[in-house]
Amino acid sequence: MSIAENRKAFHDYFIEDRFEAGVMLEGWEVKAIRAGRAQIKESYVVVKDGEVFLLGAHITPLISASTHVKPDPTRTRKLLLHKAEIGKLIGKVERAGYALIPLDLHYTRGKVKLAIGLAKGK
Repeated sequence: MSIAENRKAFHDYFIEDRFEAGVMLEGWEVKAIRAGRAQIKESYVVVKDGEVFLLGAHITPLISASTHVKPDPTRTRKLLLHKAEIGKLIGKVERAGYALIPLDLHYTRGKVKLAIGLAKGK
């Protein structure tokens, strides 16, 4: 079941490979995503220090969010991938000039996952 899609990615890039990554979220983010308040159109994925991060994704906090939490809708979120997958991504991005594009945010077995496309520009 798809939560948010990045349809523009298929028009702007040739998607050569797809990966599925878990997303580290805070409690208020999970609730907001379940309410359908996420968008990934302007977001992008970067590899930094051997880890993969999602930048620019916007999750609008619910009005009923806790008062002791200061929600940041566009904070950087860490993506969860296997070490071998991260190594493959680093090799393609740094040496071959590929880009990592978020394709869609969806549920897999009750968990929020992000489909990442390994892409070249058109």
